[in-house]
Amino acid sequence: MKKVFLLIATIGTLATGCRKIEIDGGTTTTVTTTEENTILEGRIIANRTLKAGYTYKLRGLVYVTNGAILTVEPGTKIVGELNKNGALIITRSSKIIAEGTEAKPIVFTSEAATPQRGDWAGLVVLGNAPNNSSFNGTDGIGEIEGGINNSDGLGLYGLAASSNIADNSGVLKYVRIEYAGYAFLPDKEINGLTFGGVGNQTVVDYVQVSYANDDSFEWFGGSVNCKHLISFRTLDDDFDTDNGYSGKVQFGISVRDSAIADISKSEAFESDNDANGSTRTTFLQTIPVSANNPVAIVPVKTSAVFSNMTVIGPKVTATSIGNGLFLAAAQIRRNSELSIMNSVILGWGGGSVNGLLIDASKGTPTDLNLVGYTTPGGTANASTVGLNFANNIIAGSTTNAVAYAASTTSATGSNTASIAAWVNTVAFGNTITPNNTDVNIGAPFNYSTPDFNPTSSSAMAATGADFTNAKLKTSTNGKADFTVTTYRGACAVGDTWWKSWTSFK
Repeated sequence: MKKVFLLIATIGTLATGCRKIEIDGGTTTTVTTTEENTILEGRIIANRTLKAGYTYKLRGLVYVTNGAILTVEPGTKIVGELNKNGALIITRSSKIIAEGTEAKPIVFTSEAATPQRGDWAGLVVLGNAPNNSSFNGTDGIGEIEGGINNSDGLGLYGLAASSNIADNSGVLKYVRIEYAGYAFLPDKEINGLTFGGVGNQTVVDYVQVSYANDDSFEWFGGSVNCKHLISFRTLDDDFDTDNGYSGKVQFGISVRDSAIADISKSEAFESDNDANGSTRTTFLQTIPVSANNPVAIVPVKTSAVFSNMTVIGPKVTATSIGNGLFLAAAQIRRNSELSIMNSVILGWGGGSVNGLLIDASKGTPTDLNLVGYTTPGGTANASTVGLNFANNIIAGSTTNAVAYAASTTSATGSNTASIAAWVNTVAFGNTITPNNTDVNIGAPFNYSTPDFNPTSSSAMAATGADFTNAKLKTSTNGKADFTVTTYRGACAVGDTWWKSWTSFK
């Protein structure tokens, strides 16, 4: 591949500088300007800072590579150029430091005056953390979806022999991502925000993805922990986990547009161990990092833990009519061991829409991953390792609160009744109630001026959380992964964390 260096001389407010961007093909060009260069294209191969006084435009696939650090100042705006499928890709061993503030969030959005979902491709972060992927026969390496990879391997994540659970891809804090998403091929899309093998030293906190043309958030392997995530009116899934993702996510909100869903069926949570539903586990870490990050980790399947989530579905009532492509609040399938706890599920039920769907229809006995469950065939899973669903509220329909899609090739005898009985195990502390209004959340179905806080009279959501489960007590890097709350869902009475830096319009 021919590589050419584009030199851009820039004059800021007080100083003159020279920026070096490596691009594929083309000719060598030197441009002198009295303004900061606002076009980002090709490759960024040296440390660079995007300044708040400018709007930057992504032209095509833009890679941060060569170990470079891209710093984005608070209040900076980055737009995707129309019809160029612009994306920002942070490659392995490079970093993005996008640390906005509550008053000055960093915004990735469309350049269009009247933006539409899919105007640009999205933000992709790739790291070196463990995963259960395989690329060209090499375990521990995955190829991220969306046509991003090239002959230099800039779309790969993970490492074959030295995966690092504590890998650091930087900071995303007080960041909004709007109108992104690109369908390269069916089931191979770029999402609003995509993680591939991102490690747990990466900071992800206060991030909103709105109007995505595929998923809002998708994790492929990795161990990154995330807090304060918002998915607003996306097309496909809100929170999608794959390929051995083992991170912890706490305080998340998703709001669905009742008229908009994807042909692939839309959910708040979708989880697979991998595309084949195999029993593959993550590749073991072999780099010693610190006393708080031991060399060996327990190999796991996709085993992310979500706590304190409030997921608002398409149905204000069980009889509401919306898009027929909605499937479930949580579709857990293909051998995944995803866990959901201390959360509130509203408006996912009625008609063909389910609350929790344990899906073994692809031939994988996902029900065997349920902690404390004994199948009607007599197979027990008494281990604390596996799939947990505890201390949650499902409101909006009792008929479709829990569903099961049976396996035709590895039948276990499970059915909807036996799975529902497991969900209703007294010790699990789950609550199923027929009406969304029973939970007393402020204004969860108001798109323009929502209120996700429980009211002062909401005994159901303001109490009932429990953090004694082993998966909620683990820690990494010497700090607790979860903040202990008394309330279920993303918000306490009078909470403000989801206000001021966000946009609901």
